[in-house]
Amino acid sequence: MKRFITYSTKASEIKRKWYLVDAKGKTLGRFACKVAQIIMGKGKVNYTDHLDTGDFVIVINASDIVVTGKKETQKTYFSHSGYPSGDKLLNFKHLIIRQPQRIIRQAVWGMLPQNRLGRAMLKKLKICANAEHGHMSQKPEKLDI
Repeated sequence: MKRFITYSTKASEIKRKWYLVDAKGKTLGRFACKVAQIIMGKGKVNYTDHLDTGDFVIVINASDIVVTGKKETQKTYFSHSGYPSGDKLLNFKHLIIRQPQRIIRQAVWGMLPQNRLGRAMLKKLKICANAEHGHMSQKPEKLDI
């Protein structure tokens, strides 16, 4: 009788790469899904769901992301200050002008695990509103999504 041993990746064996992704003209949901898969490491051979095996992602041109249909005027983002009547509602049209990074970060966060591992994964996402970023020393590999 043969015995099969299941291999599990160890934290010391994880090698991380840096990827540069351009969001110009991309649809928000489809783009966020692919970025989330890279951050989780789902495309890697040594993917393990209880470890953070993913890579770093730098998103440039976040202000040029697009949405389909009427989402530009109807999609709302909610935040609360913690005080009574401290709720704020902003729609996509206003938020893309003020904080385009927040739109992509919130879309990717919705596709990651909602626990401390997911919060650690989200720290590997770097978002820039324009084409300039401060991560050239990591020598990111350009990835076409």
